[in-house]
Amino acid sequence: MTRFGYQIPNFTYPGVGPAQLFEAVAAQAAAADRSGFDTVLLMDHFYQLPMLGDPDAYMLESYTTLGALSQRTSNVRLGALVTGNTYRNPTLLAKCVTALDIASGGRAQLGIGAGWFELEHQSLGFEFGTFGERFTKLEESLQIVLPMLRGERPSLDGQHYHVHDAINSPPPVDRVPVMIGGSGERKTLRMVAQYADMANLTATLDEVPRKLDALAAHCQRLGRDRSAIVVSKQLNVCIAPTHDEAYADAVRYLGARGLDFEAMDDDTRNVFLSMITLGDPDEVGEQLEAVLALGVDGFTCNLPANGHDPERVELLGQVGRKVLSI
Repeated sequence: MTRFGYQIPNFTYPGVGPAQLFEAVAAQAAAADRSGFDTVLLMDHFYQLPMLGDPDAYMLESYTTLGALSQRTSNVRLGALVTGNTYRNPTLLAKCVTALDIASGGRAQLGIGAGWFELEHQSLGFEFGTFGERFTKLEESLQIVLPMLRGERPSLDGQHYHVHDAINSPPPVDRVPVMIGGSGERKTLRMVAQYADMANLTATLDEVPRKLDALAAHCQRLGRDRSAIVVSKQLNVCIAPTHDEAYADAVRYLGARGLDFEAMDDDTRNVFLSMITLGDPDEVGEQLEAVLALGVDGFTCNLPANGHDPERVELLGQVGRKVLSI
């Protein structure tokens, strides 16, 4: 289960072209593998997200890349944070996750969500649909993918998907745990309570207690033991050996995005700082402890500003391992 996951959210690094790109990604995964993370996760997108880069920034297809990373890691689980359900037929997704599990020796996990990035869908020809349609699709997909991963042959005549005695052979090496990402109290967290082993919250910190209460209420109504679900909080982190180095890394990253951090007014600067867990190991450790105190079980962390430096990844792994052992 993911209590301390390292997410790789971008693939555009200083001085790194296509020929060097996989080695740069693999170096991050290897650093996470040896330093205390329990999971390595990739975003499942084809265009970069607006807050991280331009649409034509480098993006690698997640399951192909995860399969390759399975040969460069030994301990961590591997998955997407999270799979966009709209991008693959659920039977294909079941086969992709199974192939990853076999390639990794039983280390795959399924992270999944309804999908939300409209530009990507429109540009690449994926059906987007309405908010309600995407969640109906997600629930139908779960009713196909999960049985296929567990040795069953599901049939479904749904609104969006139609399968009959769907076979998944060979089966996964072991039971594949399931994470649902998002924070919607009515739909997403109900599906977590009904179908998932894990939840990954994307809510703001002040919203976390309310989200946990909503999940607990769904579990009670469905007869599910809330403690059986591992809940992580997604965090953007910028860590370095000193506070000044971490700050400089963040300023440099924002500058590459056309944002002059030093020229911002105090209110705007504080908004950006509120979105980042920033500092030296002691500062980051204190902030992680504060998140744990909200009632979550762990974190999924990314390092968009400096994750291309494996030493930063390893430093965060050491800090998180210490926090979670307290």
